[in-house]
Amino acid sequence: MLDKKAIAMIEEKNFAFLATVSKDGSPQLTPTWVDTDGKRLLINTAMGRAKQRNTARDSRVAVVVPDSKNMYSYLYVKGRVVEQRKEGATEHIDKLAKKYLGKEEYPWKDPKETRVMLVIEPEKVISQ
Repeated sequence: MLDKKAIAMIEEKNFAFLATVSKDGSPQLTPTWVDTDGKRLLINTAMGRAKQRNTARDSRVAVVVPDSKNMYSYLYVKGRVVEQRKEGATEHIDKLAKKYLGKEEYPWKDPKETRVMLVIEPEKVISQ
């Protein structure tokens, strides 16, 4: 469901805003880095963080990616986290650090953390 315009928006250096459902049912919103495998959205986090815990319990999410060059242009994705993937997550955060910071490695690595990718399957996609 991601068209070329949506993929281009994600591949740019645009931040994403990820909405998840908290344990008490209230919304939880996090600004985050975003990536795509061409079909799904990929968001990197660490085990135990709110977005990881919330999506393990309730997979429903919404993501907005505003265009940093034109805030009236954005991508909206409603979907579900279909996988929390640990394999390749450390390399993935380094890839995102290159994209967003221009650094070869993620500078805030914590050896106590376990990185994980939230793999989001789009159910509804709107490009505005």
